[in-house]
Amino acid sequence: MSRIVRLSKIFFTAWRFGLLPLLRDSLKPGLRRSLLSVLCWFSPNALPRGERIRLTLEALGPIFVKFGQVLSTRRDLLPEDIADELAKLQDQVPPFSNAKSREIIELALGSPIEDVFISFDATPVASASVAQVHFGVLRGNEQHPEWRDYLVAVKVLRPEILPIIEGDIALMYDLAKLVERTSEDGRRLKPREVVAEFDTYLHDELDLMREAANASQLRRYFADSDKLMIPEMVWDLCHTNVMVMERMHGISIGRMDELRAAGVDFKKLAVDGVEIFFTQVFQYGFFHADMHPGNILISLEPDTFGRYISLDFGIVGTLSQFDKNYLAQNFLAFFNRDYRRVAELHVESGWVPSETRIEDLEGAVRAVCEPYFDRPLKEISLGIVLMRLFQTSRRFKVEIQPQLTLLQKTLLNVEGLGRQLDPDLDLWKTAKPILEKWVSRQLGWRGLLEGLKEEAPNWAKLLPTLPRLIAESLAQRPQQDRSLELEVLKTVLDEERRTRRLLAGALLFLGGFLVGAFLIALQLH
Repeated sequence: MSRIVRLSKIFFTAWRFGLLPLLRDSLKPGLRRSLLSVLCWFSPNALPRGERIRLTLEALGPIFVKFGQVLSTRRDLLPEDIADELAKLQDQVPPFSNAKSREIIELALGSPIEDVFISFDATPVASASVAQVHFGVLRGNEQHPEWRDYLVAVKVLRPEILPIIEGDIALMYDLAKLVERTSEDGRRLKPREVVAEFDTYLHDELDLMREAANASQLRRYFADSDKLMIPEMVWDLCHTNVMVMERMHGISIGRMDELRAAGVDFKKLAVDGVEIFFTQVFQYGFFHADMHPGNILISLEPDTFGRYISLDFGIVGTLSQFDKNYLAQNFLAFFNRDYRRVAELHVESGWVPSETRIEDLEGAVRAVCEPYFDRPLKEISLGIVLMRLFQTSRRFKVEIQPQLTLLQKTLLNVEGLGRQLDPDLDLWKTAKPILEKWVSRQLGWRGLLEGLKEEAPNWAKLLPTLPRLIAESLAQRPQQDRSLELEVLKTVLDEERRTRRLLAGALLFLGGFLVGAFLIALQLH
């Protein structure tokens, strides 16, 4: 009954904000479409469609707002005007009571707040759909004397948030099934997969220990950086529903007038932001994927003036070695205008059906990419190129990987922020050194040597046991299978010989290089 009531509220809200005409136009011809046509006579629809969708989600509550934020990242599925409007959604909701917040913190920490904190601000400084944040000052103890007077931020999950989320997610799955059955674009939009992706993101955000681990890993990567700061976690006080971290002092990057008045160099800030992002993606394969202005501060402290401060690591993106190699080769082919190679990579990756005609996919990729090469470099958006490639790929039944759409969404955010700070930002010039270093490491001789270095322990273990394994395999097979086993044996031995030759060649090359360098050094002396 509660689900029926909630569905009724959703339908009424959609009618109130003029979404019914959009729903009607997406339905297959039939009785449902005819009934909606009648109701549309009384439904207002003066505003642009993207704004109507945004207002509807805001009226339905914080979980639907967060769903709209995630949906805005799927620009391979949505029209550009709707995706742009959904990106404006703000995740701000009223805080829960101070007494409840205190109760949750004391239960998690196992001590009264006065025993842990010298002072604690019961009024939250930020409140969102999943959690809210308080400031405090830690009280040192015998085990942790370093805590004394340590300024911290305390993030607290909303009480009983899980049942609310589970109820709204269940409704979204129901609506997704309905869209899939009744909408003409239902199968293309893959609504159930989109809801499942949102479900994963949201449940990840419910575990603050996971978020703390994400923050800790990025902090370790950028420990020596002079461009980015990440708060340190107070691990002894972190739990699944309460997270205590170092308090960072800065101004939101969205408050540009204050930053300008403080003397922040916007051109340097834009370049640093792009370098930070590309380093996260291409060097570490681990990047902050929720980079809206509320999560990005700029330090004004004398020792760290102008550095970025990242907060809120509930959503991070990760790229596997396969993803990195795929992107590396695609970027190289793109830079060289080798559209056939881009098409071949799509097929080789298995993301396009093997029967796809390379020529057709090549022509589609050329139509997307070629216009950009006639523009000044500073006007080229890598995020837009990636987005339109994904949109084009949909025509060829490409299964776009979630981690790549998250990358594309974050890249668009970074580009937009960079050009807001510096309209003349040349993204290619800024990112090129990082990309070249990464591509060289992945595909050049450094990549070859690193690959050999990684595989050497495996070969060292495998080669001594290879004769025994082959003999045992042959002994266990029937006589009629011997010919097949011999073929397998021949293939394995050929591969082993090829690897030894490759390793020997690499070692000879390295040795020759070192000898040559030594001889040149002697001549110079």
